[in-house]
Amino acid sequence: MKHYVNFIHSKNIKKSTIYPHLKCDELEAEILRYMAEGLMSGNDEFNVLNLIGSVFGAKDVQLLMHLPKIKNLLELGWVVQTGFLSAGMSQIAMLELLNTSIALSPSFLKLLEDGALNLELPEISPYEDHLEYLKDQFLRIDLLQKLGYSFQKLSSASLSRTQYRLKLLEERILSRLKITKTPIQVQVLIKENSLNAKEEIIFFALLKEEYSGGDENLRDMNSLIDLVSEDEYERIKNRALLDEKSNLVEKNLVDYDEMLSPFGGINRTFFIPEEVLEKVMHPNRKKKKPKISLQSLVKEQEIFEILEPKASLDEVVLYPKTRETLQSLLKQVDSNVVARLKEWGIKEKNKGIDARIIFYGPAGTGKTITALGIAKSLKKPVISFDCSKILSMYVGESEKNVRKIFDGYKEIAKKLKNNPILLLDEADQFLSVRVSSGGGAEKMHNQMQNIFLEQIEKFEGILIATTNLLETIDSAFSRRFNYKIEFKKPSIDQRIMLWEKYLPKNAKYAKSETIKTLSLALAEYSLSGGQISLVIKNTAYKVAARENPVFQREDFVEEIKKEQSGSFDGEKNLGFKS
Repeated sequence: MKHYVNFIHSKNIKKSTIYPHLKCDELEAEILRYMAEGLMSGNDEFNVLNLIGSVFGAKDVQLLMHLPKIKNLLELGWVVQTGFLSAGMSQIAMLELLNTSIALSPSFLKLLEDGALNLELPEISPYEDHLEYLKDQFLRIDLLQKLGYSFQKLSSASLSRTQYRLKLLEERILSRLKITKTPIQVQVLIKENSLNAKEEIIFFALLKEEYSGGDENLRDMNSLIDLVSEDEYERIKNRALLDEKSNLVEKNLVDYDEMLSPFGGINRTFFIPEEVLEKVMHPNRKKKKPKISLQSLVKEQEIFEILEPKASLDEVVLYPKTRETLQSLLKQVDSNVVARLKEWGIKEKNKGIDARIIFYGPAGTGKTITALGIAKSLKKPVISFDCSKILSMYVGESEKNVRKIFDGYKEIAKKLKNNPILLLDEADQFLSVRVSSGGGAEKMHNQMQNIFLEQIEKFEGILIATTNLLETIDSAFSRRFNYKIEFKKPSIDQRIMLWEKYLPKNAKYAKSETIKTLSLALAEYSLSGGQISLVIKNTAYKVAARENPVFQREDFVEEIKKEQSGSFDGEKNLGFKS
């Protein structure tokens, strides 16, 4: 207890061992000494009015002159109020203190015991690397969290113990930066984006969260705003630092996810984007090559179209037998099944999922949409080639360009981790029986088919060919496809489902009609799914142009008759059994 004894008995209080740590003036130190002496007589609580009178012999108006000294000691953290005030220290009026009671704080009592604040920081030296710099910045965030109302304009006259340590640390960071010759990437980033002091604190707080693995709970808006706000007014004002138009968000230094809260509101969770983290965490790492996208590869090839799977297989209206076959197919191309086949030696170990599939049946029966549904189930993209265009696109070079289709696919598959499904739409001319006459056109067609047959044989991946006309399919092609799945025109029950699915839900119908009654009536017409969708679309365009846009049954019947009279699609179900 030598420091306590030294403090209360020093003739010159400025020469006491703890005085350099107090950061207050001599008269304020005398107040602390008087209160420390009171501990020996069992007095640990003091009325401010009586305390000032006892220390300074002040009376009446003179008492008021010493109130700022009491407030400063409270701000420094050397004394605490024994009562309760609702406002923070910066909002307390002087006169509120006059009749309150105060006591020495635990921090001051600890200082009396130990004689030091343990605030010594290592000597100033250049930063060796960005990790050293981040360590100091993360300590700064820790101190700001402890302050409660963190970011303040600090002055030497009003520093609490934590505020004082924060000030020392911030001065030390600046001093070390001045003598650091190697640029620190995160500092470069801050300067390039002109972050102000508050934005910088938020950025380092989120960076600290990334390094700590998300254990510090600094990702929500309120926690981040508390770091840079002194009071409720500042909290409201500083929310603009993290809105959509803020500097941090607009410059992509910070991003956020939105989630519904239990009370129906929206909570935002903030994070630093991966590319920014890469710059900060690995400043010397060579830049990764930009990811190759399917879109860019398809654009280079200029022969494929990317199709986006929208509906899952469960949403497609199909015959039960067709659906059963498709479900079996999906099980067989599952990655676990493929791994098992490799283990048994049935499938080569260096090969991925393979399947060559024919979808056959009349137009509009859902072949293409089913191919997309399979892709969605397998989480694969789809690239499509319209085979009906092969001759018109490449007159005189058909054989060469059949190879181009498959070579183009191989090139794309080689550059992507997730190989796309190749969809060959309307592949009738490739699959038809080869002709034996000796004409030049027939020879070219046969040659094109031979190349197609050869490419199918060597194909690795998932290939789906769709065709309407299978009565002339060449048996050589039939053998090359390991799945053959028939698509029939929908039954009446399936047509009811299709009408109910596609009829616009938000439209107005004649008073006597509902979607249910319309579906039952219109399903009597033998249409494919594609035809039903087209009839609804054509009818909608016609009705929407009316002054009173109400759907009548006759509107649909009129479009159905137009579709049936112009349709080249026969009633015969073609093909072979799957």
